[in-house]
Amino acid sequence: MDFTNPFDNVEENIDITGRELVLGGQLVEKAVWVDESKCIGCQYCVHVASNTFTVDEFHGRSRAMRQDGDSIDVIQEAIDTCPVDCIHWVKFEELDDLEKSLDRDMFQSFGKPPRMNKH
Repeated sequence: MDFTNPFDNVEENIDITGRELVLGGQLVEKAVWVDESKCIGCQYCVHVASNTFTVDEFHGRSRAMRQDGDSIDVIQEAIDTCPVDCIHWVKFEELDDLEKSLDRDMFQSFGKPPRMNKH
């Protein structure tokens, strides 16, 4: 029997994004994004869609940690519970630019109280 290597025709430098169907990804047209500059840290989205959203430990603001953590209906419910409307559906291609547009150094921290001098 003559066996051929199935990887003979595969390019060596393949960028894997995690969205590939063979890796369990799904073809979706939109991504969820939290505008952390508007987030007030209420954590409603985390309580509704805990597999999608998390709270930044230092700043105390929500952010999307996974795009496929919860169903689209659950994510939409989390978006609908946001009192300041800071969670949006965007195109996947926009995520990098939106992330780069945030200046987290300018955020007031909701996560940790300021350090107090005890003396």
